[in-house]
Order: sequence, then C-alpha cells, then structure tokens
Amino acid sequence: MPIDQKKLTEANLTVGYVAKRSGVKVSTLHFYETKGLIRSWRNGGNQRRYKKDVLRRIAVVKAAQAMGITLDEIKQTLATLPEQRTPTQKDWAALSKQWQAQLDERIAYMQRLRDKVDSCIGCGCLSLKSCPIYNKDDHLGKTQNGAVFLNSKVESIFQE
Repeated sequence: MPIDQKKLTEANLTVGYVAKRSGVKVSTLHFYETKGLIRSWRNGGNQRRYKKDVLRRIAVVKAAQAMGITLDEIKQTLATLPEQRTPTQKDWAALSKQWQAQLDERIAYMQRLRDKVDSCIGCGCLSLKSCPIYNKDDHLGKTQNGAVFLNSKVESIFQE
C-alpha cells in the first residue's frame, strides 16, 4: 500500500469529532493546520480526516499555550521531533523542560515588573516626577507608540 494511501486509511477522525474531543472549535483546528501545528488528509469526498494522535498533539499545543508559549515557539519545538511525529510521554518531558527555562525568564521579568510598577509604567509618558527612564522632550514618541518599554526586549530599566 502506498504511503499516502496508508496515511489516508489511518486518518479516519472527522473534524467535528476532533473538535469535540479536543475541546477546540473547528475554526481553531483549521487555524492550527495553517500554522503547521497539526495535519489532516482529505478523503475521497475532499473532507478532512485526522489520525488519532492529533488529539495528543492538540493537547500539547493547548498545554503550551496555557503556559504562555507562543504558537511559533510551539511549532519550532514540535518541528524538532523526528518526522514531526506526535510527542510521546518522554518527548513531553523534554519539551516541557525546554519551556521551563522560558517560563522562568518570564516569571523573573514579571517579578521585576511587579517590583518596579509603582515607579514606572514603561511608556515614557513623563507623568511622574521621578521617572527611571526619563523621556526628555518625548523622544520616544517620535519613533514609537504605546508602552514602549513594557514589551521591549530592552529591560535595563527593570534590572536590579
């Protein structure tokens, strides 16, 4: 049996079943597919069909999202699996360990932000008398909008 035919034979879950079983909307499945997080095959009637392991893959995606991992980061990490297969329990342990470092960085950033939030909102608004990032003549407003420092990779104002 050709490989594509074998995949098609194994791919027998409908999009509705997968959506219901995984707890996500059909549109979310389509979105995950466009992002390369899951795959489906088309049957003879041009309907999407999924292999049963897609349920575990969706669970991994949802768990990672709940931890604040971006879809791009999830995709990059899943791409490291051989043949982009669905993660096993051993794979999940390795993936989650990799993501723990990212979470630790985010937690540390949030703690620094929490500790400094009373003196700086990170936007350069000049509304405070003693601003740790004094924005003389609103030079930041000429090139950027919004909370310039809040989402920036430049966190020097929050460093201890």
